[in-house]
Amino acid sequence: MAKMIITISRQFGSGGAEIAEKVAQNLGIEFFDKDKLRTIAEGNGISRDVFERIDQQATNSFLYSLAMSSYSGHAAANVNDVMMSDRLYLMQAEEIRKIASNSDCVIVGRAADDILGKGIDHTSIFISGDYNWRLMRIMEKMGLSEAHAKSLIKKTDKKRASYYNFYTNRVWGEAKNYELCIDSSVLGIEETAKLLTEFIKIKYKRK
Repeated sequence: MAKMIITISRQFGSGGAEIAEKVAQNLGIEFFDKDKLRTIAEGNGISRDVFERIDQQATNSFLYSLAMSSYSGHAAANVNDVMMSDRLYLMQAEEIRKIASNSDCVIVGRAADDILGKGIDHTSIFISGDYNWRLMRIMEKMGLSEAHAKSLIKKTDKKRASYYNFYTNRVWGEAKNYELCIDSSVLGIEETAKLLTEFIKIKYKRK
């Protein structure tokens, strides 16, 4: 059977990371998210503090701001930050390809679907959710006011879209860029994970 490689992109508050981890557990395969990639970065000589700082600045760099001014509007950072951001992206891209080459896995975010491209066969999924449903989840989960939760959703989705659009030259969340797009607010976290698990099982059984 073909190797199971699943990439999952998601709107903030859609439960995408939770769903991805449950899918990995259901399939008995490895799960990789930002935390695990941060650990890999540390093993490659990029400290946790540097990883967080550069990851945060990735959408605020000078060149990035010029390219994505319609998305970000943030103040430009210096050239060193641009170089470090690109270094971090390239390091993550190399690790994502290595991970996908060596094991069955679910990878969340980091433009993994584009990084793998057509060179490594994979299933690309985008998880969205009704805005009010996502808002309530964030308010409850993080203990935030409605205003704060709205602001966080807007900023996080904008950052994810900017990062993806900048590094891939594609549009984050656009259906044609993924094999499957699903609204997790329809079935909820558990059932969405079950549905995706079955979809993946059927797909790879046919291969």
